[in-house]
Amino acid sequence: MKWIFRFLKPLRGRITLGITVKTIGTVAELIIPFLLSHILENVIETNKIGSIVFYGVLMAVSAAVAGFGNVIANRMASKTTMIFSTRMRKELFSKTLNLSARSTDGFTIPSLESRITSDTYNVQNFIGMIQRMGIRAPILLLGGSVITLLMDAKLALVMIAMLPVIFLVIYSVSRLGVPLYSKVQQSVDGMVRVVREDAQGIRVIKALSKVDYENARYDKANMTLRKNEAKAGTIMGVVNPVMTLLMNGGIVAVVAASAFFVANNTSSAATVIAFMQYFTLISMAMMSLSRMFVMYTKCAASAKRIEKVLTEESELKDIEDDGKGDTSLHISFENVSFSYLHKEDNIKNVSFALKKGETLGIIGATGSGKSTLLRLLMRFYDVDKGVIRIGGKDVRSYKNEELASMFGVVFQNDFIYADTLEENIRFGRDISYEDIVKAAKTAQAHEFISSFSDGYFHAVTTGGTNLSGGQRQRLLIARAIAGCPEILILDDSSSALDYKTDANLRTALSRYIPDSTVITVAQRVSSVKNCDLILVIENGEIIGAGKHEELMNTCAEYKEISDSQMGGAFLD
Repeated sequence: MKWIFRFLKPLRGRITLGITVKTIGTVAELIIPFLLSHILENVIETNKIGSIVFYGVLMAVSAAVAGFGNVIANRMASKTTMIFSTRMRKELFSKTLNLSARSTDGFTIPSLESRITSDTYNVQNFIGMIQRMGIRAPILLLGGSVITLLMDAKLALVMIAMLPVIFLVIYSVSRLGVPLYSKVQQSVDGMVRVVREDAQGIRVIKALSKVDYENARYDKANMTLRKNEAKAGTIMGVVNPVMTLLMNGGIVAVVAASAFFVANNTSSAATVIAFMQYFTLISMAMMSLSRMFVMYTKCAASAKRIEKVLTEESELKDIEDDGKGDTSLHISFENVSFSYLHKEDNIKNVSFALKKGETLGIIGATGSGKSTLLRLLMRFYDVDKGVIRIGGKDVRSYKNEELASMFGVVFQNDFIYADTLEENIRFGRDISYEDIVKAAKTAQAHEFISSFSDGYFHAVTTGGTNLSGGQRQRLLIARAIAGCPEILILDDSSSALDYKTDANLRTALSRYIPDSTVITVAQRVSSVKNCDLILVIENGEIIGAGKHEELMNTCAEYKEISDSQMGGAFLD
């Protein structure tokens, strides 16, 4: 949990002030029983109204200082906790976005979501509780013990004798709690995974009448979470009853001892009254400490999960370029091989080259490795063997920002966020409205956008569910080309377009970004037939490469795909 102090360090001034105010308020609270004992034992006997009023006012002032001090300190603690949690979530979210693809695969998206939400919430609660109770409880505990020792050591020792037993119980149970709450958070990951999958596939679930099936799947994940929470709650629930039992036993022991001492004139009733008040304060402090220990177990489990993300190191290490690349080529793959699990190669000895402004088409069956080639080009993963170069330089020698700025991309499962059509195309970049319209026209999206009464300011729902499949694809293509990228990647991005719109799109792209290298991954031959180079991929290997006419004569698989789709005829 050391990483937490990194976020707290900038707030040390605010925290110190809050602790000071909290300490003053708590000390004032501790004085009140002592003043009461002094009044009962020494002041009342004098029959001096002035002294009685003076000490009464002093008690009232102490109570006011205690009340206002605690309120102000708690408000400061809430503000500090808010700032802390905001910064923590911001950095965790930023780190999550910057994780390598392999790291993201390892953590899984649902787990990352629960770490940003429920795990940070557990840490936030503990930090807030520490500032509110973590100062007050120890002061009440130690201060009360010291004052009672000074007032009557014999009674104080009877009370203090219970504290080691209480600490032992809390420590023993808290050690069991951390792994239990880690398991609870893993169960939360599983439940989030089901919710996320069902939210994304709600239309398919309803269309196939699988609502009951998905309810059963959620119930299973929910029951697993319930089982783990119940186990953790049962063990951690031991703390409060045991604490109450021990503290009540301590009260009984103090009452019995005080009765004996008073009967033998070795103590006074006023001292016993003060003792009972101090014992109540100490009991409250111990209960607060037990709550903090329970919260600590949740915090520690969550903090470990957060730390794993924050300290995750990318396996993508920048290297020096070897200077062996051909600068006349824009993109080149040189004997590239890659495996996701470092077992069987998903890409095997792939080599090809493109000059600037040329077009590449990649076609092949589902799972053949088409999208993997794109991920390697954009350096989501590093190759296991071979070299990928852009502009003659190894992609591993580019800084991440420099490499990313070269690409405009539309993935198979791209995302649209809840905002206007204009903002979905702009995507936070410095692109004028005029350029957005031009990009939309090129992407064949302007016509359907103009059909809305509010045009480019039409609001889109999350995921673009209020748009058709073809409209979503054209919107995403407009986003990709709006920044005039050096390399445009279209990963099966026209599957929902009719042949005529697809053909118009390809013609418009050649005019809008004539100097860009365009890579098109597609399932249908009509989308790639005019490309300067077409690669036919099967099981991660290139089984055919060339122009359309060449492949029709040299690659039986390509010819079979072409004939099965169009019977050899194409719509230009």
